[in-house]
Amino acid sequence: MRGKPPILLVHGGAGAWRAHRDRIEEVCKVLKDALITGYELFKSASAIEAAVEAVRVLEDSGLLNAGVGSVVDVRGEVTMDAGVMEGCSGRAGAVAATSYPKNPVVLAKLIMEKTNHILIAGRYADELARLWGLQKHPGPTQYVIKRYSELISKLRRGEIPNERFRKNYAVARQLLGLGHDTVGAVALDESGCLAAAVSTGGIMMKLPGRVGDSAIPGAGFYADRHASATATGVGETIIMTFLTLRAVTYVRQGLRADEAGRRAINEHTKLFGKGTAGLIIVDRNGFFDGVYNTEGMPWGYLAGDSKEAVVLGLPNPP
Repeated sequence: MRGKPPILLVHGGAGAWRAHRDRIEEVCKVLKDALITGYELFKSASAIEAAVEAVRVLEDSGLLNAGVGSVVDVRGEVTMDAGVMEGCSGRAGAVAATSYPKNPVVLAKLIMEKTNHILIAGRYADELARLWGLQKHPGPTQYVIKRYSELISKLRRGEIPNERFRKNYAVARQLLGLGHDTVGAVALDESGCLAAAVSTGGIMMKLPGRVGDSAIPGAGFYADRHASATATGVGETIIMTFLTLRAVTYVRQGLRADEAGRRAINEHTKLFGKGTAGLIIVDRNGFFDGVYNTEGMPWGYLAGDSKEAVVLGLPNPP
């Protein structure tokens, strides 16, 4: 696909969306809200502002695994990762295993703007969130608490909720005594500047201290003067392939964003199989796409020549 700048893309996470068909209409609405709200900032701000604002809307929704809707680790605690990157300046900021801020993507942007670092983790990131007056996270939603209780019950019965994380569940049972969605945005403004922003609560029942791809430039997010991309899926596999850097590098070598995205996901699938990853990508020439190897990945776009926000990548609601 190709659009006229400014262009904004968002995604709500790659995964087994057929199991969440009852929430599809709500997810479509919040993706459109994020696109419209973020796109408004193009009138007075740059690509990075639009991308961060779009992700902030997704974090606040409580419907997706980021911000308010973040899943919990094996102890029932929320810890989140987020990252941002601006292609025209090469600046990046990220936070990992943070639990204080309601909007970790905003904290990641402040790390980029107010410090000389790229990634700050854990309680030290939380201290900065308090210092800079960010809103406190309200704690896990009732939906997440219900899912956590169901998984704990399975662990106590000796069941393995997800074979991909069999080792983790063995450790979890020791610790306790007994989804892989993420949100992201990419943007291209009228000056040609590209940006990426991503946020996640990680994997349900992850081990405490786990850091996923969303905090790592080149893995969960990347932007330069050629293209920007954000990824979603099984973070460990995305880190091992540096998926977004790979896709952007293909653009740098001459492919269009849609071609580069498909090539990167195809290579990822050969290495790790289906059901592992997805990404959204846009290049400086206005080519863009959402590509995934999972059951679904809700994603959408709004461009200068679009009549309205468009959402794709989901099965029809029941």
